[in-house]
This record gives sequence, C-alpha cells and structure tokens, in this order.
Amino acid sequence: MTSKSNDRRPAPISRTGARHLVDTLIRNGVDTVFCVPGESYLSVLDALHDVGDAIRLVVCRQEGGAAVMAEAYAKLTGRPGIVFVTRGPGVTNASIGLHTAQQDSTPVILFMGQVGTGEFEREAFQELDVRRVFPSMTKWAAQIDRADRVVEMVGHAFSTAMNGRPGPVVLALPEDMLIDEAECRPAAPARKADAAPSAADLAELRDRLAEADKPFLIVGGGGWSPAARDAVCRFAEAWSLPVGTSFRCQDYIDNDHACYAGDVGIGANPALVDRVKEADLLIVLGPRLGEMTTGGYTVVEAPLPRQSIVHIHADPEELGRVYHTALPIAASPLAAAEALAALPPPAGDPAWSGDAATMHQSYLSWQDEQPMVGDVNLSAVVRHLSETEGPDAIFANGAGNFAAWLHRFYRYRGYRTQLAPTSGAMGYGLPAAVAAAIVDPSRRVTCWAGDGDIMMTIQELATAVQYGASLTVIIVNNGMFGTIRMHQEREYPTRVSGTALVNPDFVALARSFGARAERVTRTDMFADALARVRDGDGVGLIELVTDQETISPRATISGLRAAAK
Repeated sequence: MTSKSNDRRPAPISRTGARHLVDTLIRNGVDTVFCVPGESYLSVLDALHDVGDAIRLVVCRQEGGAAVMAEAYAKLTGRPGIVFVTRGPGVTNASIGLHTAQQDSTPVILFMGQVGTGEFEREAFQELDVRRVFPSMTKWAAQIDRADRVVEMVGHAFSTAMNGRPGPVVLALPEDMLIDEAECRPAAPARKADAAPSAADLAELRDRLAEADKPFLIVGGGGWSPAARDAVCRFAEAWSLPVGTSFRCQDYIDNDHACYAGDVGIGANPALVDRVKEADLLIVLGPRLGEMTTGGYTVVEAPLPRQSIVHIHADPEELGRVYHTALPIAASPLAAAEALAALPPPAGDPAWSGDAATMHQSYLSWQDEQPMVGDVNLSAVVRHLSETEGPDAIFANGAGNFAAWLHRFYRYRGYRTQLAPTSGAMGYGLPAAVAAAIVDPSRRVTCWAGDGDIMMTIQELATAVQYGASLTVIIVNNGMFGTIRMHQEREYPTRVSGTALVNPDFVALARSFGARAERVTRTDMFADALARVRDGDGVGLIELVTDQETISPRATISGLRAAAK
C-alpha cells in the first residue's frame, strides 16, 4: 500500500540564478530597488526587465547615493532597503550607506556583482572579497557561489537584516552563478520575529519605577513602527513620565506631546541634560546609548552609570556591552512598548508628578528664536518651516553644524518625518530626500543641507529630476566645513587650516538640472522664496547665505577664540 505524501512544498522551478534572485525579492515584498548599473550583474538587470513594474528600478548617479536611498527607504517603510552595485569601486563607494545602516540599525541588503568563480582569488579586474572587507560594518557578508542556493541565501539575508537589531547585509553575486540554470523551490517570505519582555521582567520594572523619585524615559534605536510609537506614548501618559529621544530619533514622539522633554543628543537643552544626569532611574527603550546620546559617555557614564538603568533592546548582545545595567530586557520596540503600555500605574500622584510638564515647558522655551550674526537668522527660518509644514512633512539632513538649527528649532510631529544619520554621514540628506519623494509622492519632502555636506552627493539632483521627484533643497552656505572649524577654533584658535570652501553658484547649478532656484540673503526674503520654489512639481532649491561668525546656535567664532585664551 502506498502512503500519501504530506510534502506541501512548491515544485522546483528551473531558472537562472539571476531570475531566482529577482523572484525571491518579489516574494519578500520588494517593490523598489536602487542601483548604479554594472556589467558584473547585467543578468540581474535583464531579469528585472522581465518582471516589468513589479519592481521599480531607481538608477542613481553614485553608489553612495544609491545605498543611502536604500537606507532611507528602509526607515520610511520598515522593510529592508535593496541596493545593487558593481564590484570593487562600486561597493566601496556604497560602504557609506552600509556604515550608516549599521550605526542607525536599519535593515539594508546590498547585492554586489562579482567576478566569475573561475577568476576568484586572482585579483581580477575590480575583484573584492566582501567576506573579508565588510564583516565589521554588516550583520552578514557572504557570497553565493551556486545558483541552487540563491533562494536559501537571499532568504537568510532578509531574516538577518530584519531580526534582532536590524542592520545591513552584503551578498556578492559571481557573474557565472547568475547565468547558471538551477532548480529551486520558491520559499515563503522571511518573517520578523519579535522578542517580548517576560512577566518577571515587567514586574521588576514596575517595582523599580514605583520606587523611583526621578525616572526618565529615553526612546530611540532601530526597528520602530507607528504602533510602537503610540504604545510608548500611552505608557508615558499613564505614568506621567518625561520622555526624551536619542540622537536623531526626534520623530519617535510627537514633539507637541505633553510628556516630550526634547532630544538627548548633540547641543541638547542644558536643563534636559541636567535632568538625565539627576535621574535615579533611566528606562532606555531601543537606543544603544552611544556616544552622541550620552554626551561622550558623560551624561550617562560608562561603564558604571550613576543612574539605575533598565535597558530594553532587541539584541541581547547589546545589553551590558557598554553599561552595567540594573535590569536588561531583550525585546523588540513594539513588544516592549505594548507591554509597558499595559502596566497599571500606582494609585495617587507619583513622586515625580509635574516633572513631565516642567520638562516640556523647558523644551518649548529652548525653541525660542535666538539672535544670529548676519542678515539670515536660521532659527527664524526653521521656525517658519515648523509653523507652516504639515505634521507628515519629511525633513532629511546630512551631518554638520547646519543641522543643529533644524534639530533644535523644528518640531517633528508625525512618525518618520526625520531622516537623519546617527552615523554622522555627510551627504546623507539629498539622496534620502530623493528616496522619500519617490517612495511617497503625497508627502512634502525637504532636504536641509550645508554647503560642504551637499557637495558630497549633489549629483543625485539628476536622479530626482529623472524620476520626477518633488522636493525642496535648502542649502545653508557659510563657505566652510563648519563643524570642523568650530573644533579648530576651540583647540587651535585663529589658526584656520583646511576648513575654508570655494563653492559653485548653487542657484545656477540647480537650474542646470532643471530645478527652480533662488538665493536668500535676508531672513525676510525666505518665506516668499520658499513659496516660489515650491510652486509646481519637481525640484526647488534655496541657497541661504549666512555669516561665518555664528558657527552654531550656541557659539560664535569670536566667542570660541575668547574662551580659548
């Protein structure tokens, strides 16, 4: 008697490695791929042609821009960002996006075309072994040597990028493997597994919180969602907790929320810094508590902080890695936030009653317009943007002192309205804004950039124009690398070296790409100029010409020189 088979697997399909790869991307929900084309993966480009509109291919002008776009896509959608580049110089150009994804805990999968397997280990043209180069900045770096393992290894890449602490993965694709025919069974899409706090963890956390006099909640890190944001707000409200966000995660809490105390990062409100230092209990949900959030490990001292810390993080290996924690909890942001929201607060007013309202008022006062040397006041410019933009408007920025005005004076209200690199990557803002405008054309998108910052990736204006992306670029032009000049004046006052810039005519350059563009030299010019460059679809650009003297919202060059004497 023949027994009936219970094998419910799909039947094997014979296809090229390239087509198995593209089919696996589709099964995992990929709808957009960013790339700079290369001859090393022509067969993948051909397979993408076969699937038509199932996957949108966005061709970028430099691999660093493509990788940043994939990283920004992942932040906006919560799904892994996908980028294809060629070998050697292609993947090394893209490494800035991988490093950003690592430090920002963002799921990104980078596919690199590779020399053929018969040429490997000969230092063939543009050959690069990703398994030796990228382990320090990725969760997994591997090479697919056989076409019959494509489905398996790409599925593993998705699981690795999404689960635990999210992050980047690199897979190398030898040219001959991609054109080889092989039989593979289609696999179900990778799924995200969420760890949750145990009942014992929650009971201890509740007891510690009930006994605290000055608790403070810090949220941030990767793997968040609108549901996690809503749950953590319910927790803060129920317990009357003041809550701050870690460096460049300001949109994780509605900045108008009554419990919001501000961002714990570079140039933070001194009153907020003092409150974090004075806390007897820090509940840290999501952030690693890195250098930027802890003020160089001084606001929260490493390895033994003065505060008692409950650290909740998706990756158990992160817990206790830098700080000795009173209560480490391995849990995803969503599972942890929902569990915290369900914790019943004690009856009566807590010992910290009123702290949240006091800290929120301090945050509002910290946003008051500040004087600035010169005819353009950046705090007033950002204040105008904050008052006129809708709650879902997206702001993307790179790295530099110019970003401090945006971080301090803009109020982020909706979730994923801030695209900014915690890695401190210059040039991030423009490609991130282009990705945002392509991913969600219904939302207003603005890139806030510095003159040194924008020149790192300004070629991606061509990508924006090519794909009909509508966005506004605002360049703060002070003719120097401002952050480095600030440190230079602190350490070596008056000895200016290596920080001065000679810039192009940004207005003329933008117009050469087909963008609307204007130059603003006075604060009262900004509102009308903004309305004009936004009048219509496509790209608009404003150059803000600022005085070098005010080098940050809190410092002037003359003040730094005087303090150094």
